[in-house]
Amino acid sequence: MKNKMTDLTNHLFAQLERLGDEHLTPEQIATECNRSKAIVSVASQIATNGDLQLKAAKLYAEHGDKLLPMLPQIGGKAR
Repeated sequence: MKNKMTDLTNHLFAQLERLGDEHLTPEQIATECNRSKAIVSVASQIATNGDLQLKAAKLYAEHGDKLLPMLPQIGGKAR
């Protein structure tokens, strides 16, 4: 897998550094603010997806194969 959560963290901190650049013009600050909003929106969706995957893994760990028929998305057969 190419992208990892550490990559997301690095992107977020890089954007934070760009926002803290004291040499930016007001127009550049506005551009970086807009970029930040887009990055945060995508990052939020990635985090939400990761949370959902973790919940599915916990559910499977707790209930095992008896859960699979109800979750064809993770390998079970639909009834």
